[in-house]
Amino acid sequence: MPFVKVASVADVLPGEGLRVEIDGEYFALFNVNGQLHALADTCSHDEASLAEGEVVSHGPGLHEAVVECPRHGARFDLKTGRALCLPAVAPVRRYAVKVEGNSILLNV
Repeated sequence: MPFVKVASVADVLPGEGLRVEIDGEYFALFNVNGQLHALADTCSHDEASLAEGEVVSHGPGLHEAVVECPRHGARFDLKTGRALCLPAVAPVRRYAVKVEGNSILLNV
């Protein structure tokens, strides 16, 4: 499937998440230090919206990024979708993101 415009760059503030919908499916966009990431919006543990979670940068130079589920604290790697701690054990799907001008495009 081709890339689809889902938001404008100004819609996703640094350190924040944004929930977007395409054809009835929800996705979570995140801006970490100016780098955009996209995951399936639903936590693999308990159906919570990951876009509502806290974006946490950690590691040397803050190059690592995770989102913490707002319901039970499961954490997911924004670069891979991998579950990083309990209660989640299954990953969430990651999607390719690109920026063209001021538009954020998602490959769903």
